[in-house]
Amino acid sequence: MAKKDSGCAVLGSACAVIAAGGVGSRLGHTGGKQLMEVAGRPLMSWSLTAFDQAQSIGHIVVVCPADRMNEMRAAAVEPLGLATPVSYAQAGATRQDSTRAGVAAVPAGFDVVAIHDGARPLVTPEVIDRAVGALYGDGADEGADATGGAVIAGELYAWDGVVCGQPAVDTLKEVGPAGTIAATPDRTRFWTVQTPQVFPVAVMRVAYDAAERAGFTGTDDASLVERAGGHVLLLKTPRDNLKATVPEDLPLIEALLRMRSG
Repeated sequence: MAKKDSGCAVLGSACAVIAAGGVGSRLGHTGGKQLMEVAGRPLMSWSLTAFDQAQSIGHIVVVCPADRMNEMRAAAVEPLGLATPVSYAQAGATRQDSTRAGVAAVPAGFDVVAIHDGARPLVTPEVIDRAVGALYGDGADEGADATGGAVIAGELYAWDGVVCGQPAVDTLKEVGPAGTIAATPDRTRFWTVQTPQVFPVAVMRVAYDAAERAGFTGTDDASLVERAGGHVLLLKTPRDNLKATVPEDLPLIEALLRMRSG
């Protein structure tokens, strides 16, 4: 169902899976942070709008608790009047369970999935399209390591996954059991990563199955693909794709959203 545009992204080839199952305990919003109002609309709505506007996205799966689906639909989805079809999947006990449910709910005909945190409202359509395009080899020279290539995904794809992020700029410290510094690693070897993280659907299914057999829980979806032997590209993207995690994140996120929309 995909066709090439003159740009780097494959039109409508990817399905977004937006994880919105977090309870918001660290943010002090235990009712679910995705529906808290930020810059005039629910936090989740900003991400939905960006994926709706991305040329590479043909469908969106929202992953949220079963008892909040109607509320999510009424408050954060339907008021937007999105052009992209939206469906829902039930969140699991962990983020890994939730994203796996979202990938399982990707409709037939979509071979690529872009997994995103619903609490990252500053993502842009341009970043989404660049990440999807990079999976096919477009703009791969902008990543941290363009020497690997796909080992699971097959010849259609340049990589087994693409992760948005940036080189670390702060000095990093390894801390020992007593809280004292054990080492200062070379920060040029480290990146901080964000979402979206883009993969062939078949690769993610292999990675989830391997993790389940081993009882492994990763901190992001890319770690599951890495563990399964896949080669994942780090794509350098803007640093302002912030996640709302703790209360002090919100004033900056709100200011950036208002600046963009104003």
